Amino acid sequence: MTGKHRHVVGKKREFPPGTRRIVEVRGRSIGVFNVDGAYYALRNTCPHQGGPLCQGTLTGTMIPSEPGNYVYGMENRVLRCPWHCWEFDITTGKMIFVPDPLRVKTYEVGVEPPSVETYPVTVEERMVVLYV
Repeated sequence: MTGKHRHVVGKKREFPPGTRRIVEVRGRSIGVFNVDGAYYALRNTCPHQGGPLCQGTLTGTMIPSEPGNYVYGMENRVLRCPWHCWEFDITTGKMIFVPDPLRVKTYEVGVEPPSVETYPVTVEERMVVLYV
């Protein structure tokens, strides 16, 4: 995460599996998702026509298989734009099944313990001194 800015978007308990939250960070609308305990974040803009991508349905899709054999997969990994149903893999931002260079910007998400800013304290001649 070197060189990247941290932005706290909520507490872990506020993001149970199956939830999402759209946040504004540095002028960007970003959707943060908890999918079965794994966290993903994508730009909330569909590259097709600018639709609110992260408000779309999170689902699965049919995956390549043998002729006559229909296999459903990628459950909870396919994000479908609510405007025109373009589909993207939430884990990579890539379009599903279309050999097209369009993709959605993804962002790193982590869960960290809360941090508390600390200051050095000393005792000088029976006086407690705080240094800020």
